[in-house]
Amino acid sequence: MATHTLDPTPDTVHWGYLDAKLAPRLTIDSGDKVVIDTVSGGRGEMADVSHIRAAHRTVIDQVKPLLGPHILTGPVAVRGAEPGDTLEVKILKVELTEDWGWNIIRPLRGALPEDFPHLSQRLLPIDRQRMTTQLPWGATVPLQPFFGVMAVAPRPNYGAVSTVEPREFGGNIDNKEFVAGTSLFLPVFVPGANFSTGDGHAVQGDGEVCLSALETCLKGTFQLIVHKKPLAFPRAITPTHYIAMGFDPDLDDAAKQALRDMIAWLVELKGWSAEEAYVFCSLACDLHVTQVVDGNKGIHAMVKRSLID
Repeated sequence: MATHTLDPTPDTVHWGYLDAKLAPRLTIDSGDKVVIDTVSGGRGEMADVSHIRAAHRTVIDQVKPLLGPHILTGPVAVRGAEPGDTLEVKILKVELTEDWGWNIIRPLRGALPEDFPHLSQRLLPIDRQRMTTQLPWGATVPLQPFFGVMAVAPRPNYGAVSTVEPREFGGNIDNKEFVAGTSLFLPVFVPGANFSTGDGHAVQGDGEVCLSALETCLKGTFQLIVHKKPLAFPRAITPTHYIAMGFDPDLDDAAKQALRDMIAWLVELKGWSAEEAYVFCSLACDLHVTQVVDGNKGIHAMVKRSLID
């Protein structure tokens, strides 16, 4: 088992889009670890970029965004991964690398665009020792860093797609439960799988209602493992929960998708009938709103591992 590194440079990032045609920037064996450093935000998100590190500035100066706002590091190919397989992304470590984060409200975006129609940008301090951020109006918020975007390459027939909408390849899931110790399972659509990540969040509430979280730069340590079995849609196992997901412009349809996948998963895991799993979910599965601001809204269905394992 080897450990690799991938740092953000103009040659190793892609800004705002995912595409099956993107060539991998690194190729590793299944089971290897990779430390991926990421940057977040450009001049459109931060009115002042004088505080950012040199590598981040170089990316901003030399790479142009396409379709979406997220700066992703990758792709990382995994030898032996083929379409129809599943890629397990073990999140071993999530590190804050900066003492600042940004937040933005954009006109016509967010959960309440009619109430907040103006552009509003703010830079907030990150205390990495206390793991808090202090809001200017007095509130102190504890931090829980995670990667908003983790994705494999999309289906080749999609062409280039925006990083904004989460889909079956993962992407901008924005699930705050994906902390260190989580395994995210993604279906594979191209040889090598081609994993990319970015969109670091220092903290986010379920919903991400104003459009953005406390966006920041993160470094992650991942172990990428190929499983020779199919998967239709992303799933995750966190230190405490099994999580099934649904993405759809309609929250009701996203909830149905997440619930149906959780029922199917319980049938696989426990050998229950679908009706038995449905009843169990009514008693012991929690449906959470992941986010409501990314075009495809998110619902995640959560079942405590202690009830299943």
